[in-house]
Amino acid sequence: PLWVHTTSLTTLFLFLLGPQPSLSDSEGDLLFLLDSSGSVSYYEFSRVKEFIWDLMRPFTFGPNDVQTSIIHISTTPTMEFPFDRYLSSGTVQQAIRDTQQLMGDTNTGKALSYAKEKFFSDEAGARPGVPKVLVWVTDGFSTDDISEPMQLLKDMGVTVFIVSTGRGNYLELSAAASQPPEKHLHFVDVDDLSIITKELRDAILANRFRAVDITSSSFRLIWPKLLSQETGYYTLEYAPIDDPGRKKTKQVSGAHTNLMLSSLAPETTYQVALIPESNMHYIPPQTTRVTTLAGKTCTTLTKWEGTTVLNALPALKYMPLVLISESKPHSFHVSWAPTPDSVIGYQILYGPLPGDSVKLLEVDGKRNSTAVENLAPNTTYLVTVTAIYKSGKEKSLSAKACTQEGPRLPSQVPAANWPFISHQCFTTDPQCAPHRSGFRHH
Repeated sequence: PLWVHTTSLTTLFLFLLGPQPSLSDSEGDLLFLLDSSGSVSYYEFSRVKEFIWDLMRPFTFGPNDVQTSIIHISTTPTMEFPFDRYLSSGTVQQAIRDTQQLMGDTNTGKALSYAKEKFFSDEAGARPGVPKVLVWVTDGFSTDDISEPMQLLKDMGVTVFIVSTGRGNYLELSAAASQPPEKHLHFVDVDDLSIITKELRDAILANRFRAVDITSSSFRLIWPKLLSQETGYYTLEYAPIDDPGRKKTKQVSGAHTNLMLSSLAPETTYQVALIPESNMHYIPPQTTRVTTLAGKTCTTLTKWEGTTVLNALPALKYMPLVLISESKPHSFHVSWAPTPDSVIGYQILYGPLPGDSVKLLEVDGKRNSTAVENLAPNTTYLVTVTAIYKSGKEKSLSAKACTQEGPRLPSQVPAANWPFISHQCFTTDPQCAPHRSGFRHH
């Protein structure tokens, strides 16, 4: 039977951040479980080898990029080559072409247990801290049990994709694949494997640990669901690669699958680690590197009845504004464009810059302004207004504002860490000016 397992790379492949034709800034160990038993015809075996290469064609191979290997399903499992042997597209393609069918029994369970050892073995060329993806192509038959070794692989952070080319049992295969099955399980004839190649590749890439919404001072980290509220929490560690002593740590519950990091230095490469802290079993950490953009300068500034408004941001024009007005030493007024009746409420997050503290105001969906009070004088604040829709979706936009000079209030207790705020452009003008951005989906 033909099985291909693709364990999703949480940190694997920083592809699909745009229409790039190849995957260059990516990292992960990709293992193919290839049915080499006597139940597979020579024709089927050849077509699966073609499929494997087509799937990997855009990847960049190397010690800091993607590494791949093949394990044969037979009477005794065999590794065709270790992960670190072939580190270029040409050598990987030739190694796949040279792979020969072994025949024998279809002991898939044994092959899965063997794969678990090799996925985390220095001897096999596997690397710690990188995403692990298993691709299993099957015609739906195995002579031994697969459920227990497959679950152990998934418990260790391996993402499993299954392609069934024959009479596979849907219930058994959907339980074996990573969840949800509609994204990790495919049924297709062996002659039509090319139909699902791009869809499967995209699904692998979508499950990686990666950064999006990268600006000069922030980026959002996204990862696949590895935990739940009940089974643990995540620790995220990040630091400039040239100054690891400045490492910072944040923790979020197991229900989270993303986190915004802000107050970062421009044009700086950060090493980021995602550490799943599970109370059920060990899940290996995942790492990635993210480089912030160069600093940007907002240009045309206009005074408008006591409100400083950004007049022109070409990339953001035609989008609604958050306006800051009536600025005083300890307060200012926030207003925003009215939104549809589908909005049930607003959350206003505000906190000083630089800093990681934030406070929250909740406003009824019928209002489009509020006062923000008990602020420090002569201080720059970042304010984010989030619209909460009846559908459960959220959209946000941000502004920067300054309080006037005046006597200070008694110190306040720091609030919780500031979540999920995106800055796109900050002024370098010494005069305080807000930041404008359009509503964005979370």
